[in-house]
Amino acid sequence: MAGDRPRERADAARNRRAILDATRALLAEHGAEAVTMDRVAAAAGVGKGTIFHRFGSRTGLLHELVAEPALALMDAVTAGPPPLGPGAPAADRLLAYFDAMAGVVIDNLELMVAYQSDAPHPQRDEIHAFWAAHITALLREARPDLDAEVVGALLLAPLGSELTSRLVRAGQAERLRAAVRSLVESVLRTP
Repeated sequence: MAGDRPRERADAARNRRAILDATRALLAEHGAEAVTMDRVAAAAGVGKGTIFHRFGSRTGLLHELVAEPALALMDAVTAGPPPLGPGAPAADRLLAYFDAMAGVVIDNLELMVAYQSDAPHPQRDEIHAFWAAHITALLREARPDLDAEVVGALLLAPLGSELTSRLVRAGQAERLRAAVRSLVESVLRTP
């Protein structure tokens, strides 16, 4: 339970936030290649050991950053208002999910690139399994004639592709959003 967990010391909370903010700033300014523990420590004003103690590794640090928007989106799809959350038709929810996921990827592109290039974090599969189950369930409801598991994976795959990175880095994020939406809409159309 959340109440049973020890409270984080104020200095530890400040260091954690400084480390996460410094990592985001390095990613935004210099790209995925710039995120080294030495550079993060210097930018955050903490010792490298503080980062290792808190996050375990670069992968752990990146996972923490990826988890923030991922958990927020998970909360929105499980308990948020429609159409992203429960209560809307499956097709509307699926479109809302892909709009939101495209936004997460676009807003965190360099983080996603860095995260994908690192060794997998132990919780990565858990997050991916959640998205796969969500997409599959919505597709099964909206298009029961499809192989929802495979089609769902195919719909999600482009968001982690080189094409996505190239479009966002070229300033074509809205083009990407529109294309993702068109792709999902085309799958949702009944034959």
